[in-house]
Amino acid sequence: MLAVANGGCRNSSYMANARTSRRILWLLYQPYKWLVFAPLLVISTCFFVGLGIIIVILFDDRVANRIAGAWWARFNSFITPMRVTVVGRENVEKNRSYVVVSNHQSLYDIFVLFGWLKIDLKWVIKKELRTFPVFGYAAEKGGNILIDRSNPKEAYESLEKARQKTTGGTSIMILPEGTRSRTGELGEFKKGAFWLAQNLDLSILPITIINTRNILPTDTLDLFPGRALMKIHESVDVRRYDEGSFDRLIVDVRNIIAQGLEDYQRNQQPEGAK
Repeated sequence: MLAVANGGCRNSSYMANARTSRRILWLLYQPYKWLVFAPLLVISTCFFVGLGIIIVILFDDRVANRIAGAWWARFNSFITPMRVTVVGRENVEKNRSYVVVSNHQSLYDIFVLFGWLKIDLKWVIKKELRTFPVFGYAAEKGGNILIDRSNPKEAYESLEKARQKTTGGTSIMILPEGTRSRTGELGEFKKGAFWLAQNLDLSILPITIINTRNILPTDTLDLFPGRALMKIHESVDVRRYDEGSFDRLIVDVRNIIAQGLEDYQRNQQPEGAK
């Protein structure tokens, strides 16, 4: 009993010291965030958007994504700084197209996927985002798929555009939760990504992104350096699921991504914790 109590006290003391250290580092980081990082983020975004548009004109959107998109993500991750570890890259087959689905914890998920997945991604995004200055124009020029969910005809046309783009390793990227998690818990998955995968006859590539929420929490500007982990799981063959097992496909993919989160959290528990 005494040993258990002593272990609990040590863990409590360790956590208190860690919180104090983080608070000090957070205070020291604030001038850098506003005076260095924020201006560089704006400047680099404008630069790489311009570079991407030039590359699209001279070559195509695949080259633009591979150069401008990846460099933009890696540059801004470097100046944050955010270090990214990738596990499971062997699960990506070269020149094979997928519908890629991932959990969504933070805006920094975009940097992780663009910078480290090393797949030509076409994002399925809401058509309303086309009205955003710079971002909307770049999204369209980058070959991404703008979809109007309220218009069935346009949604079908978007499906046909997606079909044309998924060749030679170009993949479709969808965040099936539909929004960033505000609690860190994995949300329910919408059906669109799975419907698209079945209609395009593409395997689903599940991805678990971990710890970006601690770098930039949802709905805040509370940026702080950190490490992120991207786990690429084995692909899921949608041909194993028929119309009657469509809901099971969604559950199975969600469970794969959830297991990645659970495995990480279990490994992060302090010694002696239950």
